[in-house]
Formats: sequence, C-alpha cells, structure tokens
Amino acid sequence: MPEISREEVAHLATLARIDLDDAELDHLAPQLSVILESVAAINGVAGDDVPPTSHPLPLTNVFRDDVVTPGLTAEQALAGAPAVDQQRFSVPRILGDEQ
Repeated sequence: MPEISREEVAHLATLARIDLDDAELDHLAPQLSVILESVAAINGVAGDDVPPTSHPLPLTNVFRDDVVTPGLTAEQALAGAPAVDQQRFSVPRILGDEQ
C-alpha cells in the first residue's frame, strides 16, 4: 500500500478544518500510513465466504420465560413496615406547604 504523503495529510486536515503546523504534518503522515496498512491487513483476512458479524460467537437470548407467580398480599407487604396508614406505607413528609 502506498504511503500517505504530507500533502495528503494537509488536504485531509483542511477538509476536517483542523489547523496543523509543519511539525504535526510530518509527524502524522507516517502514523496515518501505519493505520491504513493495518486496516488493509484486516480487510485481507476475511474472505468472501465469511459473512460480516458483530460478534465472533452466536448470541442467544438469556432471558427467562415470563411466568406469572403469586405476589404478596397487602398485609404481607406491610407486615414489616414501621408505620402503616390505610394499607399504605407511612413515611415522614419531606416537602413543606410551599410546594
């Protein structure tokens, strides 16, 4: 793969509206070449017979079946409450009359 030139990096920087000085252009050109070579190597690994996937192993649903089970009665739920008022938990007021 041909290496990316300093002029191509400057052109890309202009398109991305990034202001790069000469030292940054000289520093980034070889790094971008290495990145492009790595991407090309990865593209060469998978053949046409390998479908693109998001995971290397097939995913399965890990949820349990939705089964209806009996719940607590109001008396059972309120049995451990410190204070009860008309079959509801009674808690201290946190907001005053200003609300």
